[in-house]
Amino acid sequence: MSHDALMTDLYQLTMLQGYHHQGMTETAVFEFFVRQLPDQRGFLLAAGLEQLADYLEQVRFENDDLDWLRGTGRFDDAFIDSLAGFRFSGDVDAMPEGTVCFAGEPLLRVTAPLPEAQFIESRLINLVHLQTLIASKAVRSVIAARGRLLVDFGMRRAHGAESALLAARAAYIAGFDGTATVAAGRQFGIPVFGTMAHSFVQAYTSERAAFRDFAHSQPNNVVLLIDTYDSEAGARKVVRLAPELEREGIHIKAVRIDSGDLRESARRVRSILDAGGLTDTGIFCSGNLDEYRVARLAAAEAPITGFGIGTHVTTSNDIPYLDCAYKLQEYAGLARRKRSPGKSTWPGRKQVWRRYDSFGRPCGDVVTLADAAGPAGARALLQPLLRDGHRVAPAEPLEAIRKRVQDQLELLPVPLRRLSGQPAYPVEVDPGLQLLAERIDQVQAASG
Repeated sequence: MSHDALMTDLYQLTMLQGYHHQGMTETAVFEFFVRQLPDQRGFLLAAGLEQLADYLEQVRFENDDLDWLRGTGRFDDAFIDSLAGFRFSGDVDAMPEGTVCFAGEPLLRVTAPLPEAQFIESRLINLVHLQTLIASKAVRSVIAARGRLLVDFGMRRAHGAESALLAARAAYIAGFDGTATVAAGRQFGIPVFGTMAHSFVQAYTSERAAFRDFAHSQPNNVVLLIDTYDSEAGARKVVRLAPELEREGIHIKAVRIDSGDLRESARRVRSILDAGGLTDTGIFCSGNLDEYRVARLAAAEAPITGFGIGTHVTTSNDIPYLDCAYKLQEYAGLARRKRSPGKSTWPGRKQVWRRYDSFGRPCGDVVTLADAAGPAGARALLQPLLRDGHRVAPAEPLEAIRKRVQDQLELLPVPLRRLSGQPAYPVEVDPGLQLLAERIDQVQAASG
């Protein structure tokens, strides 16, 4: 991930120069939150904290950064010189990655000297928004697939290399079994899956020869793409080839179908494979899939053992962004409140408490001031991530995050798991927080 200090918006630097001139370095509290859920999302999954923590620990202005800034003529020398020692020295509290979350509640809270807390805004949103967006989309396919294999196929249509890499991570956190993006396997330890392209088959004059040679080159991972010309004819060639390969100790793991009526094609191919004795050879499907198509195929009991899902997840095509924000909530010990129409905020540093029913299922969240007691039996969701600019614990293993998601999905009320028509999950604002907002409004009104 990029730790380039100039990966930011210009206004962060113009504000920092203003703070520098006025000596405004007292402690500020900012919070990141989603204003409202999109119509087709019953919940979100918080993600992206590991990359954020890495950025905050390492962000620096290099000499060439300072030289470039000086050359723009926008900033004075004293301010640019002060950036040479810039470090993030603050605290971050956040919902652990993979936490089910909702609109109107802070996913993370930053407490730091004002210039530091302000400067990190752009990259913080950039990192946390992307993975939260993708994880929240990917988990819908996980729910729809009902336990079938899911592989991220989205790199080629992702919006850039970093997006492809982080999307693979976010999808894995959400419950995908792996990715086709090799770099994600290397960097994050995500299982990597791959089959073959139609071009491989087309490069041969014989489809059967293409299958045979591919099997010889990948004897431990034989997944044959059978729909280059005709999926049923391809399946019959696989059946005829299988005994030859078995004598060589090579087993055909699965066939892949990438086009057409996947339900009907899978049904016919399954019959051909079973009749040929390949009852344990799976059928893997891909081709412009999303959670809705996966849900329909699963509901129809199509004999499909796994799905490759790419563009729709990696771009979150139906909901390409979340209405999220990072706002100042306190400065110099005083709570602050934005009152812009449609974008007002609750003031002060806050905590989110999750209440549970007698069966251990979440039944509502309460947003309180950070020093207020939560409801009886409720759990505080914002946990320490950084203190004094450094992680409080090593990076959490991805498997632990995946387990957190799995455990929460099992307890999530069924209506929230639906792909459409979700009911609103209750997120309450504590009366003490409402009272603080009223007092601030009165003070602002009196001050003019």
